[in-house]
Amino acid sequence: MAVLMLSGLTVFAQNKLIVNADQGKTQISRHIYGHFSEHLGRCIYGGIWVGPDSDIENIDGYRKDVFEALKNLNIPNLRWPGGCFADEYHWTDGIGPKSERPKMINTHWGGVTEDNSFGTHEFMTFCEMLETEPYITGNVGSGSVEEMSKWVEYINFDGVSPMADLRKRNGREEPWSIKYWGVGNESWGCGGNMTAEYYANEYRRYATFARNYSGSRLYKIAGGANSTDYNWTEVLMKNIPLNMMDAMSLHYYTVPGSWGKKGSATEFSKEEYLTTLEKAAFMDELLQKHGTIMDKYDPNKRVKLIVDEWGTWYDVEPNTNPGFLYQQNTLRDAFVAAITLNTFNKHADRVHMANLAQTVNVLQALILTEEDEMLLTPTYHVFDLYRPHMDATLLPTHLESEMVEAGSVKMEALNVSSSLSDDGTVNIAIANINPEKAIDLAVSLRGTNAKDVSGRYLTAPELNSHNSFEQKEVVSIKDFKDFKWSKDVLNVKVPAKSVIVLRVK
Repeated sequence: MAVLMLSGLTVFAQNKLIVNADQGKTQISRHIYGHFSEHLGRCIYGGIWVGPDSDIENIDGYRKDVFEALKNLNIPNLRWPGGCFADEYHWTDGIGPKSERPKMINTHWGGVTEDNSFGTHEFMTFCEMLETEPYITGNVGSGSVEEMSKWVEYINFDGVSPMADLRKRNGREEPWSIKYWGVGNESWGCGGNMTAEYYANEYRRYATFARNYSGSRLYKIAGGANSTDYNWTEVLMKNIPLNMMDAMSLHYYTVPGSWGKKGSATEFSKEEYLTTLEKAAFMDELLQKHGTIMDKYDPNKRVKLIVDEWGTWYDVEPNTNPGFLYQQNTLRDAFVAAITLNTFNKHADRVHMANLAQTVNVLQALILTEEDEMLLTPTYHVFDLYRPHMDATLLPTHLESEMVEAGSVKMEALNVSSSLSDDGTVNIAIANINPEKAIDLAVSLRGTNAKDVSGRYLTAPELNSHNSFEQKEVVSIKDFKDFKWSKDVLNVKVPAKSVIVLRVK
């Protein structure tokens, strides 16, 4: 980074980005842009599912507005039924006539009654409507090997068997042939409080009886570490044969404060803002360190990382059920999303899938609903901006950025990732986290003669700007045109507190 010292002040000579458009080798899996729908708060009920008799406009019980918003994003996958809920969920309670389905208590999330009206058939139908891959997490904590084995058979077997016949009696003739299957969730915590050694043995047992049926091949995902628990990764990689698992999960939440006092979603200082982004950027270190352990046992990177829970976690909104984890979503959350997705892109050689927590009305949601109203959050708009990265080729970049600081926190003001689409378009994502200063960025594109540039961007008046049911467009995507060529350099004026995606053809 080039700097000059003038009268005791540090002045940055230039912000530079070099994109090597002819050197990409790694594909950015579209599944990095995945999502998570748990039976928690109003994510499923009131968010995705309202039932066919609801006054809210729906398609056979699915909220029409939420369906259309998710369809617009081309979401690549959807994880269900949890989360902690997965390890108290018994799938046979959620099939058959709704009037005969038993009710249960959702002990993890608010102690509310779960009527099981949204079960396997409803989830799989929703995935078919969205043309997205389902990702099911099986019950290891309170379930059994037999229960999970039969669930796989019920979903995937195209033949004559008790479970296939039961599925047909419940109205589904053809199997769904699901690919992605998680063996338990957070087994170190809410999924059973197991040791790594115990879980590794349980995984081997459960995975053995999760069979491949009718030409399908399960992609089996071991329940991985919580944040910095590197020992958990070590034990699983050492004790589970590599040919028994396709991937291992990792969970990490961005919490500005402590777990006891996480902080407000909408009221925060500049230092709290930067602290949040610094913690989001910690994902890079996590992926490096867990990846290094995995490399020791799997240097060819056959076993992938699945970051199937990530996002911001704040104190719930005032006067809401604390067990529902409902929080607002501001421009700050857009930066958390941009930084995290840029990091996943960077580690695309190991990271195959990620799932934002969660899709509707919970934590860092894409969508918020209230009765028959719906709004799109700043996080939704970042996923919209970043769609060109899905299945594109990661491009090597070199960035020189000035810094931004507040209190004890100091970070690079710019955060980027680049990719190459199949049609030759170069996609450049740029986040300027400086809340006060536009940055002149010189972009050098090497290995391409492309010169036709278009752009879209996201910004807002304040860091805590957010969309409400009264004002739904405070934070929204706009066209971006503040760039120009100077010989072979694309000069971009990146607005303060903005996320931009440029497409160069």
